Amino acid sequence: MSILKKFFAKKETHINTPEEFWNWFLENEQAFYKVVKEHKRIESDFFSRLGPKLKEVKEEIYFLCGMMNDQVAELIFTPDGSVKNVAFVEDLVAAAPDLSNWKFTALKPAVDIESFNIEMNNYGFSKEKINFYAIENPTYPDEVDLMLVYDDFVQQDEASIGDGIWIFLDNYLGELHAITSIDTLKVIGPDTAEGTLIPIDKLKDYLVWREKEFVEKYEGTRYNTANDSYIGLETTIENGMPLIAMINRTLLDWDAKASHPWIVRVEITYPANESGFPDEKTYQLLNQVEDELIKMLPDAQGYLNIGRETVDGNRDVFFACKDFRGPARTLDQLKDKYSDAFQMDYVIYKDKYWQSFEHYKG
Repeated sequence: MSILKKFFAKKETHINTPEEFWNWFLENEQAFYKVVKEHKRIESDFFSRLGPKLKEVKEEIYFLCGMMNDQVAELIFTPDGSVKNVAFVEDLVAAAPDLSNWKFTALKPAVDIESFNIEMNNYGFSKEKINFYAIENPTYPDEVDLMLVYDDFVQQDEASIGDGIWIFLDNYLGELHAITSIDTLKVIGPDTAEGTLIPIDKLKDYLVWREKEFVEKYEGTRYNTANDSYIGLETTIENGMPLIAMINRTLLDWDAKASHPWIVRVEITYPANESGFPDEKTYQLLNQVEDELIKMLPDAQGYLNIGRETVDGNRDVFFACKDFRGPARTLDQLKDKYSDAFQMDYVIYKDKYWQSFEHYKG
């Protein structure tokens, strides 16, 4: 591809749905194709027009575009590593029209590592400069914990080098594989490496093997929360405000946590009284939202409600999930439904052993 562009843009006329986006695209696709093929005025006549429309349908969705060959332009939509937006990108491309001169792709695909390298911040990233080894922890045996060993590593440039490594992995593995197959990763130099170095072009095979083992180990695992025991906890946070939590204590002792590796934190901001808690009407509405969440994300389908925290005008509701797509679609719908009552958002992250909830077990 000869053109790569990630675009952030200002809003113009408003559209709401993927269908409306594609209807708008169809009205302009011939002009867009001509611009991309000729590579003339691409910033003003394509990027600056497509970007705002895409942003109106969904925030934090970006795109790459270029000619696949002499006849076909490829438009790749990417969440830029954001797990919560993967499902939307896939749904957007699934709704795309079938056009002979265009290919629409969800998520950045893998590229041939033999011919791929990146120049970034005065550093070069290629297969010749990167090796890896895995950290094995018997306490967390299913964790994919990698050390990436970069030949030109400089401690003071760790952040920039880390960005370059992630971009390299995105392209080598493909965006979806990079997002979902690695639990933790650290970049170091050869002088601090403690394991046997493995060439980076072996990483894909290693991750496929680890994923196969993981799926076979936990395939068919289900959990029924009907008879679980919950505990109420009270404490005070740093600013002196009281915190109340209701947590599924039985679930936290489960020995198959890794079968539900995706944690969803639903964040609801509500009008609070002096103690930081909601009034009775708001409290009932918050409970209604939580009940609706549990109904929409049932344990039988792989969504386990771990509990909730209420503190200082905020309620967080936690789920452990077998997948991340279902919660993203559900929560986008729920955000719209209750937008007049609450400010609602959510975070999705990978935590195979639910280590972010260890403080509840003390």
